[in-house]
Amino acid sequence: MSAFEGTLLTMLAGSALLLAGVVTVLTLQRRAGQRALAKLRRSEERLRMALWATGELFWDYECGNDTVFRLRLGASGTEPTDAEEPGGRLEVAEVIHPDDLDEARAAMQRYLDGESDEFVSEHRIRQSPDGPWAWVRARGRAVERDDEGRVTRVAGNSIGISRSRGVERERQIAREVLRSMNEAVAVLDRHFRFVAVNPAFTRISGYAEGEVLGQEAEMLDSTQHDSAFYQHIRTIVRRDGHFSGEMWQRRKDGEEFLCALECNAVVGTAGSSVLFVCVLTDITLQKRAEQELRYLANFDTLTNLPNRSLLSERLSRAIVRARREGNHVAVLFLDLDRFKDINDSLGHAAGDRILRATAKRLQETVGEHQTVARLSGDEFTIVLENLAAAEEADHVAREIITSFEAPLEIGNRQEVVISPSIGISLYPDHAQVPTELLKQADTAMYQAKSAGRRTYMRYDDAMDVSIRKRAILSGALRKALDHDEFRLVYQPRLALDSSAIVGVEALLRWNGAEHGAVPPDEFIPLAEESGQILEIGEWVLREACLALRRWQQHGLAGLSMAVNVSVLQLLRGNFPEVVRRILEDARLDPRSLELELTESVLMANAGQTAEKLLALRKLGVSLAIDDFGTGYSSLAYLKRLPITTLKIDKAFIRDVTTDPEDAAITSTIITMAHSLGLRVVAEGVETEAQMRFLVGQNCDEIQGFWLARPLEAHACLAFMRGRAPQRLCADGVRAAMP
Repeated sequence: MSAFEGTLLTMLAGSALLLAGVVTVLTLQRRAGQRALAKLRRSEERLRMALWATGELFWDYECGNDTVFRLRLGASGTEPTDAEEPGGRLEVAEVIHPDDLDEARAAMQRYLDGESDEFVSEHRIRQSPDGPWAWVRARGRAVERDDEGRVTRVAGNSIGISRSRGVERERQIAREVLRSMNEAVAVLDRHFRFVAVNPAFTRISGYAEGEVLGQEAEMLDSTQHDSAFYQHIRTIVRRDGHFSGEMWQRRKDGEEFLCALECNAVVGTAGSSVLFVCVLTDITLQKRAEQELRYLANFDTLTNLPNRSLLSERLSRAIVRARREGNHVAVLFLDLDRFKDINDSLGHAAGDRILRATAKRLQETVGEHQTVARLSGDEFTIVLENLAAAEEADHVAREIITSFEAPLEIGNRQEVVISPSIGISLYPDHAQVPTELLKQADTAMYQAKSAGRRTYMRYDDAMDVSIRKRAILSGALRKALDHDEFRLVYQPRLALDSSAIVGVEALLRWNGAEHGAVPPDEFIPLAEESGQILEIGEWVLREACLALRRWQQHGLAGLSMAVNVSVLQLLRGNFPEVVRRILEDARLDPRSLELELTESVLMANAGQTAEKLLALRKLGVSLAIDDFGTGYSSLAYLKRLPITTLKIDKAFIRDVTTDPEDAAITSTIITMAHSLGLRVVAEGVETEAQMRFLVGQNCDEIQGFWLARPLEAHACLAFMRGRAPQRLCADGVRAAMP
């Protein structure tokens, strides 16, 4: 081998070795790169999984093109979405809620301008175009700048805060509720020291917040209870975690007030009671009002004696005791003789003093252990218990009469001599229940008055209650008009199609000086029997027309006035002429007056009444049949009468929603009346259900307690003026008029 060949072989061997070395190095470098890439991928994967585990979202914002890259999880929840995949880089406007976009951009601009150390913003984003909006708190810093140092990229993370914002909102609402509550709220720790109070607590207690925080609740304890009482309450709260009741507390100025207390324990996470939330309501005025109402409900304010309600309760208990012990109970019904004459001559103030002196004299005579009550006017009742025999009641009655022989001192150096008449009833001889005993004692009292006054009489079954009462009422009725004891009340009528008040019905009331309020069904028949109904009826008609005229002068036009007419008014004298004269005096359009006659009267005297009805219709007056359905009408004759309106009796309306027969009768009457061209008025409507039924049946008008009770003239005027126009839908629901 030549030297050249040797040299060449040596060079080739060296090159091969060098090539092998290069290959080895490249292989090692590739393997190192692969390991580094794998490590980077593992780090990135750990980052992504860490973001997924913490609920954070990585983002990268490019300032120049206003786009953001978000590293978010795929649908599987474990495969992160690559930045280059659709949705990885988005316009900022596609990510942030439109309402929050300007504020987020402003926060970014403040960071870019160097006004803040980092970008911080709370706004709403959504992960997908159709996904829900969620609140996040985003933080970021610059990660890339240009040659001049301007920020070109900002990167950071976002974390969801929807839940915390909801909690904070609830806390804000709770704070506002506490601040606006009228009830005082105090939060106490387990040692019953104040932790927090609301403004109402300061208002009610007088203590400012700074004066009570850290102080013990004992500072509010009242002298109305001893310390053991409050300690007992706190023991209950610690033991049961709850207390509800009433107690007295003391304000800062020393004034004591009654409060309703509701206290509940707030249980901590460890299961121990750490706080007590107490709500205090000042009920001092409420309790005082309740006591006053209770007094008014049970006692007569003039004499301070028990009233009818309390009398009935005590009499019931007395009967129960007497039944158990085998004793007698006596009821003495007492009325002052000729009290009205004395009251009129001396004046009402003197009359009140007489009643107070009478109450005192009665209680002194029978003793404090017996019940003396005032029912009304000059009527008093005495309950005597533990009587062995009826004669004991007679003895007490005589003592009462004797005691009134001495004059009553009524002040101002005035003395009055007045005598009582007394009626007596006994349990169990005459009745078993309070109402019957009172009624029979009342009957016996009127018998005593009829016997000459200033005496007493014990009830006897032979007493003809009906004849006696009618005779007395009839006598009082003769003086009622002269003594101005009659009055009219008015019940409005509502048109269902317009929901407007279109008229009223005038109703006569008698409040007698001797008998108090007498029901119309008691005195109207008496007035008809005696003929007094002619004079009374004309008075009613005139007063009603004058009232309507006054209302018209107050701006209420288009109203009609309905007045009940007795058959005697219709048949005796020239009634149409009386009506014409009254309308002329009142300057009323005859079409505004409607006269009502009962169905039974019309049918019983149909031949005689037809002529008078025609004369009234010629005047322009409307005519109505009252209480239709309770009489026996001849439909053929009804058709020939000049009637304009039918009024369905309240007996059918009362059960119209529960009784199919009443519903059918009512529907038939409405249909029949409309076929005859008559308007229909339903009386006695007391419930919305009844009204809805009538709306459904196309009834024209209604009246009854659902709309309004009978009202005094001034109250009726105020009602009609103040009632807001409404319409009634087909189902009876009220709706405001446009």
